Amino acid sequence: MSYRFENVQTVQEDLSKVEYLADDGIAGVVYLADRLQKPILVEGPAGTGKTQLAKSVAEMTGSRLIRLQCYEGLDESKALYEWNYKKQLLRIQAERNSDDSGSWEDLEEDIFSDEFLLTRPLLEAIRSEEPVVLLIDEVDRVEIETEALLLEILSDYQVSIPELGTVEARQIPLVFLTSNNTRELSEALKRRCLFLHIDYPDLEREREIILTKVPDINENLGDQIARVVRTIRDLELKKAPSVSETLDWARTLVHLGVEHIDAKTATETVNILLKYRSDIEKAVKEFSTDEQLNSEEE
Repeated sequence: MSYRFENVQTVQEDLSKVEYLADDGIAGVVYLADRLQKPILVEGPAGTGKTQLAKSVAEMTGSRLIRLQCYEGLDESKALYEWNYKKQLLRIQAERNSDDSGSWEDLEEDIFSDEFLLTRPLLEAIRSEEPVVLLIDEVDRVEIETEALLLEILSDYQVSIPELGTVEARQIPLVFLTSNNTRELSEALKRRCLFLHIDYPDLEREREIILTKVPDINENLGDQIARVVRTIRDLELKKAPSVSETLDWARTLVHLGVEHIDAKTATETVNILLKYRSDIEKAVKEFSTDEQLNSEEE
């Protein structure tokens, strides 16, 4: 059996090459998922890089990324497969109008063949002959019945199609399930997966992310942004700023030609970071008492 990664350090180094800064914990779980052929359940607040991790692993391994975006009401026909009924009906009508139409058994075998099968992300990932990273995004949005379907497929990496038989995986995909923890997932699904919690990055790692992702930003400004965002996240907010919002703020400040953040600049641009009025008011109040921000104005 061939593995994708040599060791944990290789995972970390290769992820950094595609601009995903993974700590030892993240790199270690990705490495073990490959070795143990287990899915990874990635939980954490929105905007902490859960989805991006799967995308980055696909990029660094040269694998095809197949994404199943979960939502309330997602069922087997949208997640796994369904038959192309319109095309089947056209074939049946054409056969009936034909002078040399065959038996119903022959027709049935024809219309329930690959030609009429509409593959959805789960079946697509299993049938793929090339390496695949399967991203099942926001799995906590689906109902229990769909979660059970996911568990069944991820347990054996095979799908039973009554008309065609059992389809076994041609290669075992590397699977990421992301969850914002809006509801509790089943114990059975959790047992099947390796667990990874991705929280907001610490000060130093967020600084590295800013300097890596935002061209032309100076180190001092990157330091300030990371510190201010950390201060904001410590407040009691409806929605703390995500890493992507931090990067948006950094890009905004660069475009505005800001080299040092003061209380006035932070106040005027805080709407890039925060999206609730009550959160903005709390942040502005914090800026007004922040000694470092106010010293920049003097």
